[in-house]
Amino acid sequence: MQSIYDRIELLIKMRGMTKKLFCEKLGISTGNLGDWKRGKSTPSTNKLVEIASFFGVSLDWLIVGKEQDTLYVKENMNTYMGDECEQAKAALSEKEKEFIKEYILFTRYRKQQAYDR
Repeated sequence: MQSIYDRIELLIKMRGMTKKLFCEKLGISTGNLGDWKRGKSTPSTNKLVEIASFFGVSLDWLIVGKEQDTLYVKENMNTYMGDECEQAKAALSEKEKEFIKEYILFTRYRKQQAYDR
């Protein structure tokens, strides 16, 4: 099971940063980061919010590793794109529509795999 520190370390690596640069950007001492790694302490609530915001992840994921449920907005796309959207959808073949659905599922799967590492 991953700790908060493990997830922070993963985010640092994914961003291609050094731990020192991460500490500088977020105003964290390297000693505090070391304490988090050893389990001696954990980041404050304010610092967790700051870290989640910096990396663009949810607090749920950062704290417990839980993927945020995706919310689906059920609105008419014409609200935003007018008739262009309907024309684009009508121009797609069923095979193309199926490909797009599969691609969306694939990207969700890959994203989940990245979080599970």
